[in-house]
Amino acid sequence: MYKVPADFINEQKVWETIEQNQNPEPERIREVLAKAKEMKGLNMADVAVLTCISDPEMLGELFDTANHLKETIYGKRLVIFAPLYISNLCNNECLYCAFRATNKEIVRSVLPQEHIAREVKELINQGQKRILLVAGESYPKKGFQYVLDSIKTVYDVKTEHGEIRRVNVNVAPLDTEEFKLLKDAGIGTYQLFQETYHRETYSKVHVGGKKRDYNWRVWALHRAMEAGIDDVGIGVLFGLFDYRFEILAMMQHINELEEKFGVGPHTISVPRLEPATNSDMASHPPYPVSDIDFRKIVAILRLAVPYTGIIMSTRETAKMRRETFALGVSQISAGSKTNPGGYEEEDEISGQFSLGDHRKLDEVIKDVASMGYIPSFCTACYRLGRTGQDFMDLAKPGDIRLHCAPNALSSFKEYLQNYASPETVEVGNKLIADSISEMSGLAKQRAEKLVKRVEAGKDDVYC
Repeated sequence: MYKVPADFINEQKVWETIEQNQNPEPERIREVLAKAKEMKGLNMADVAVLTCISDPEMLGELFDTANHLKETIYGKRLVIFAPLYISNLCNNECLYCAFRATNKEIVRSVLPQEHIAREVKELINQGQKRILLVAGESYPKKGFQYVLDSIKTVYDVKTEHGEIRRVNVNVAPLDTEEFKLLKDAGIGTYQLFQETYHRETYSKVHVGGKKRDYNWRVWALHRAMEAGIDDVGIGVLFGLFDYRFEILAMMQHINELEEKFGVGPHTISVPRLEPATNSDMASHPPYPVSDIDFRKIVAILRLAVPYTGIIMSTRETAKMRRETFALGVSQISAGSKTNPGGYEEEDEISGQFSLGDHRKLDEVIKDVASMGYIPSFCTACYRLGRTGQDFMDLAKPGDIRLHCAPNALSSFKEYLQNYASPETVEVGNKLIADSISEMSGLAKQRAEKLVKRVEAGKDDVYC
């Protein structure tokens, strides 16, 4: 089995790159922005240059460039999903997290399979088609089998108009054989955040449990990809350490995966530290990230890895989420609950962290559509095997848009027809009509055909 070299995350190289690219001239910044428009990605030095931008004019150019790439690659699509927390048991002691082992101020819960099924049915009845299954890093008596059983339960729930068509998973790092079982369970993306790539900070904030082992966690995506999971998601928890360091270290991680497996992460998540029950650190981040720096982070990541999805969760407010759509965000959670059983019962005290956007799914969909963005519930690529390198082979020359745009519209139409409020239906149908009128060629033909099939009563159509 491949082992990551000891200098896989090379902290000295990160600091040297930051130091060598401080105070760049506007000409150097514009040179990087011009390079970014070629949509071939950026290197660490380029990224370090962009982290230095503070001048309002240059920030505007950065944001405009990020918007250009977002529109060119993804169009107006925004993929929609919801997290499903099945357990908040945890053996770790992460100082920023409400689930940490010694926290006595939350109610611990492990959902039995019949309760998971009820939660899934509630999500389906809202209109959700993809979920992110989340569990604390400790399982009941059945151990890891509990996660596998839970995935099966999710896929088995059917209603009149729907089912969950893609289960992504965020669980504790596994060994290679366990990752193979996860692959066989039919998951979509395996998601794991390093939290912080800075080793000293990592040790300070992870003071108990298996999660203390930095290397076991940072090697996890290698094990997942060795096991055949070719869609993996990464991220850091911004606020634990200097965001400049975190972005460049994440670039090292991305480069490592691309070198060893031919493809980098499918998604990058950008959570900021938010208040959590009985956590002073969560309420007072060691390295707080301002709103302007947060928007800058999203824009930089879009330029650095143009074909990687960027996920924005409901940690952020509705206002901040809106502002990041144009900067590179391509996936959002909506109507989220972060405590086990939260879709049946309200209990935010037992959630993992505080939410910034409390709106229901339909409210988010109406808002997104009112802005001209197409909410997409599509899961076609995963189900047709367009994952990993196969997805990138379609994405980089732009061919994926011949599939994504029509599929987004048909999945949105399905939502409108089966789940939406009358107000959302009105906004959504106009958006679909306007979007199709702006399309041409094969994409337009496909969109018209798929939407008509949905209108005729056919669910789950895609190309």
